[in-house]
Amino acid sequence: MREEEKKQTSPTRPSLQRLLRKRWVFPAIYLTSAALILAGVLWFQNKNDGKVAKDEYEYSQDVPGTSHHNDPAVPVNEAVENFVMPVLDPNTVEIQKPFYDDTASKEEQEAALVFYNNTYHPNRGIDIATKDGKTFDVTASLSGTVTKAEKDPILGYVVEIEHDKGVTTVYQSLADLKVKSGDSVKQGQVIGKAGQSQFNQEAGIHAHFEIRKDGKPVNPIDYFDKPVTALTEQKAGEQNATDQNSEQTTDEQSQTDKQSQSDEETQSKDQSTDENTTTAPNEQEPSSSKTPDASIGMARA
Repeated sequence: MREEEKKQTSPTRPSLQRLLRKRWVFPAIYLTSAALILAGVLWFQNKNDGKVAKDEYEYSQDVPGTSHHNDPAVPVNEAVENFVMPVLDPNTVEIQKPFYDDTASKEEQEAALVFYNNTYHPNRGIDIATKDGKTFDVTASLSGTVTKAEKDPILGYVVEIEHDKGVTTVYQSLADLKVKSGDSVKQGQVIGKAGQSQFNQEAGIHAHFEIRKDGKPVNPIDYFDKPVTALTEQKAGEQNATDQNSEQTTDEQSQTDKQSQSDEETQSKDQSTDENTTTAPNEQEPSSSKTPDASIGMARA
């Protein structure tokens, strides 16, 4: 049996050896291995390229003004609003009483005084009325949030709307209210009708309008048809100028104090020098006065 197996297996080994002795066998093996490796690399690379293309496609869906993964959309480059007259048609109204400006002429300041309770008060806004004296719709000068909407026994119905960067618009002498505190209003939205107030009875039916920056009233006429940034940047510049003037005044005061201290020290040194000069002769006088005494004693001896 073993001899038969040897006879059956013996032809296989010589054939394999003969095959390996041929010159083209090993190059063929190398080329086949290289082809398999190259095919694997290309397959892996194509697989990754497919993932990248998919990610780029998903990213391209994020365009301005849309949400991603259910997140709220954020406005991009939102337009800045301009201050506008708080009426539907500015051509139908006029300024009944102007803003009291501290830098205006005496005549202009007198025209901006409101007489109430036997006292003249400076007008901190402008009073708007129609040419025919009838009521009219009062609108929001800017978009914002209503922080106050209530009736005042002296000023009539009052509405205050808060805007960005410390800017507030105030509407007084209204006959009714169309908004309430906490409402978000858009520019041009009707917030009430013009009415009368006890504070300015001589104005008749009118609407009192104010613009405030950080609680301080400014002249609305100076900012109509101008962006909010015209007010905020101007106030920021004025604040910087005030701070610089304050720092300069402090530096000048410090230099003055140092100069005064130096002068006092110099004066003190001069006085000390004068005292020493005065004291030296006084110290020499006793010795000169003692000399005659000694001579007299010697004479007596």
